[in-house]
Amino acid sequence: MDWDDLRVFLAVARDDSLSRAGKRLAMDPSTVSRRVARLEAALGHPLFLKSPQGYALTPEGARLFPHAEAAELALSGAEESLGRPGELTGQLRIGAPDGCANYLLPQVAAALCAAHPGLEIQIVALPRVFNLTKREADFAIAVSRPETGRLVVQRLCDYRLHLAAHERYLARHGPIDEIGQLRAARLIGYIPDMIFDQELDYLGPLLHSANARPAQLTSNSVSVQMQAIRTGAGIGIVHDFAIPFTPGVRRVLPEAFGLTRSFWMIRHADDRRSDRLNRLADELAQGLRAEVARLESAVDSDGGA
Repeated sequence: MDWDDLRVFLAVARDDSLSRAGKRLAMDPSTVSRRVARLEAALGHPLFLKSPQGYALTPEGARLFPHAEAAELALSGAEESLGRPGELTGQLRIGAPDGCANYLLPQVAAALCAAHPGLEIQIVALPRVFNLTKREADFAIAVSRPETGRLVVQRLCDYRLHLAAHERYLARHGPIDEIGQLRAARLIGYIPDMIFDQELDYLGPLLHSANARPAQLTSNSVSVQMQAIRTGAGIGIVHDFAIPFTPGVRRVLPEAFGLTRSFWMIRHADDRRSDRLNRLADELAQGLRAEVARLESAVDSDGGA
């Protein structure tokens, strides 16, 4: 049995598609199809069923899948053992919500790459939960703890959120000294039916406490919301760690309203056997904690601006 064919099998099983698997492997779909057919001929069993939804595993394919993953992990371990002591190499894909991906992970990834020149880091910013079973990412950063799945879950740190607006908006509309004044403000927030995790419903508690109008300018992206705030379009609830990147944006009513949320690191359970991934998880966790603390301290030391 050829390992390269097993690698193609894993990609198709995780992506449910020849074309997506081909993109992952840098192969054209016809080559992927030939490799799958060669493996099926060698084993004497069909491994996939084609359906309108894509490629689904047959019972034989489902039995092969965990063995192929074990072979993948063993090969990764062999590569680790032959690497230089202390050096981490290879590719690491991190999936994260866009607030973490835009304002935290670039600095943390840069530090990891500086410490380990042979490391290649991919940051995938998507407004949804990542599927680690399909290996969409090696690690996922989430804003709530998953309750199901064969996963390793580690709480990373808390982070704070506050109301914020640009100085231009406050200059036009006057200072906001009490929460009741938000009823006349233009609010910026998430598109309600695109909130993929209840922990991201930042405006819900505010609308209840201030009896304010629903947000008038909305996006499924934290970064788009912050850019709208930066242009002076209104007031939104933002991560404290994002404020240092947006000169002129400052917190509003920080003593009257604030939220605390947590970041969680999620890994596939089988990856606990990989010393490389364990070390990367430790260094990533340390880096994220330190970066959140650094940026939030910068906001505090600037008097809330």
